[in-house]
Amino acid sequence: MMDDTKESVRMMIWDLMEMEGISRYPNRDRIPDFIGSGKAANLLKTTKEWEDAVTIFVSPDTAQRKVREYVISDEKILIMASPKLLNGYLLIDPSHIKGHEKKASTIEGAFKFGQNIDTFPNVDMVVEGSVAVDKYGGRLGKGGGYGDMEIEHLKKLHVINSKTLIVSTVHKIQIVDSVPLQSHDQKINMVVTPEGIMRIIKR
Repeated sequence: MMDDTKESVRMMIWDLMEMEGISRYPNRDRIPDFIGSGKAANLLKTTKEWEDAVTIFVSPDTAQRKVREYVISDEKILIMASPKLLNGYLLIDPSHIKGHEKKASTIEGAFKFGQNIDTFPNVDMVVEGSVAVDKYGGRLGKGGGYGDMEIEHLKKLHVINSKTLIVSTVHKIQIVDSVPLQSHDQKINMVVTPEGIMRIIKR
């Protein structure tokens, strides 16, 4: 059963983004593709953590497409979850797709240029899409639980740990005072908007 408090936060954000014209393709069943997502991706790639990363895991959401493109164009290994995890996980090796970075960053392109994997390399950074986040690391997805499952899976495989950077790129309007969390919800430790980077205050 869907948590009513979480759903009320989702509806508030979806309504607000649609009203303000921030969501490119308003859809109540998706992570919002927000105006400025490319700027947020560009800011993320200026961080020391990005520079040092060899392998980056990115969700398949449209708002994170530019992040995936930058992973490939910066010659890093990209791991992407398939939508709703129906086809597992894909690994895209940048050395095999020169000139096709933009295409490979799309869902269709990831299936074309990537390969399904069961064994994972160590992951240096995780980038998830969100409907809402807060300054304490709370993250709210679209309601399917896929982002939480992805992070939990990486932890169980021991390819990420408590020090791994888990990022969400969002519009500043998606930052709320508090995200309602349950015991199974996975936290993030960095929020990147088109305007700036927020490192999470632990509590």
